[in-house]
Amino acid sequence: MKKIKFLSLGLVAIFLAISCNQKVKETATPIEPVVQTENPEYFLLRPEVEKMFGYSHAVKIGNSIIISGAVSMDDQGNPTAIGDLEQQMKNCYADLDKILKHYGCTFDDVVVENIFTTNMPKFLEASTYRNEIYTKQFPTGSWLGVNELALPEFMIEIELEVHKGE
Repeated sequence: MKKIKFLSLGLVAIFLAISCNQKVKETATPIEPVVQTENPEYFLLRPEVEKMFGYSHAVKIGNSIIISGAVSMDDQGNPTAIGDLEQQMKNCYADLDKILKHYGCTFDDVVVENIFTTNMPKFLEASTYRNEIYTKQFPTGSWLGVNELALPEFMIEIELEVHKGE
């Protein structure tokens, strides 16, 4: 019995020695990791206002564009269409359209839209205007009722995420 165990162990050792000495045929080239670095491209719609408040209105990295919430304001940062949620919403979309065009995009490229409003019932009444903005499909997103926005006159803020196709 001891001879059989010894013989078995010897055969295993010989097999391992032979298999370890055989060269493996290399058929594939080694895989090198591909690392692409994208430099962010920032866009300021109203540079003085955005610098004063400390934000960039949009940033593009690769095919993704993140757009900060647009509110109804003039070029000096003063609220416009005070008390008129529907007009404020239209003003937001007009600014968002300028940013999209800067990057060669349209609302068809929007994949996420988040809307913040201080008056959800008025927003729900005015929300059908979005049918004029999104003519192919609606993006994902959320509608959130909030107590206040950056300035008390702002009734709505709309932020976007965009995927720019190749």
